[in-house]
Amino acid sequence: MASEQFDVGISLDGTQPLHDAQRKTPGGNGTYQSAADAVKRLKNYGIKPDLLCTVTSKTAEKPLEVYRALRDFDTGWIQFIPIVQRSPGGKPVFESVSGEAYGRFLCDIFDEWVISDLGRTEVQLFAETLRILAGGSAGLCWMAPVCGRALVVEQDGRVYSCDHYVDLEYRLGSIKDTHLKELVNLPRQLIFGKNKRENLPKRCLDCAWLAFCGGGCPKDRFAAPESGELPINHLCAGLKRFFEYTRPVMEFILILQKNRFTPEAIMQELRKQLKEIWKNIGRNDPCPCGSGQKAKQCCWHKRL
Repeated sequence: MASEQFDVGISLDGTQPLHDAQRKTPGGNGTYQSAADAVKRLKNYGIKPDLLCTVTSKTAEKPLEVYRALRDFDTGWIQFIPIVQRSPGGKPVFESVSGEAYGRFLCDIFDEWVISDLGRTEVQLFAETLRILAGGSAGLCWMAPVCGRALVVEQDGRVYSCDHYVDLEYRLGSIKDTHLKELVNLPRQLIFGKNKRENLPKRCLDCAWLAFCGGGCPKDRFAAPESGELPINHLCAGLKRFFEYTRPVMEFILILQKNRFTPEAIMQELRKQLKEIWKNIGRNDPCPCGSGQKAKQCCWHKRL
């Protein structure tokens, strides 16, 4: 796999307690250690796997513990995948992360990443957001205007429109008798991808952040709609929070990159800014983030 430059992803949900609570063997045992051992084996063969971390309601409560545990594997790439599942009645199940919690989770991790790990560890959503801010286009399907290019192939060779739509309605065929290039370009698959853009509510079309989120994954568009409108994405509030919170820093990073600052030099500049922000701020003073809370109850842990 190393010689052929395959990308390998390993599901690893942060810390051992969180992972083992969510991913068990048929006998009920946790699988963290086997996943961690697999990461080490791959690295020994020259393969740095992508670490895929699902973010549940529980995971979202411990952003820095989760991030640090994954970063310390030193694979260089982390994805944080929000878990959004609905009950038969249509409401999110308990394990599903709320938009607000997902947004807080991402912002807390960003604050640490941007002054400690820039240029060393890539976080997928951060990299995609920077690319869009720099004038590029999203490579991640749920952020792109249209989707439908990320098919899923099951063990039996059957191919489906997306790994969130693995059912008969979205079965495209099988790689046993049809080339993958032909399946991805089927008219109904192209329509599937375009529907992501064409089924957006007016609130999305008018939103300043549409170019960043693309309306989000269609499977998550079930939040209560305004009268006469289509529903919006369940994670909308959190994604807005993340984009608004990180944009000034990301724009500053892009300016420094254009001026040929190294990642370490950029982090040094950001640390200087952070120290200046917290200069003369005491525990009981208003938090400089503008939340209205005392610093000790809000961002005190973020100071240097």
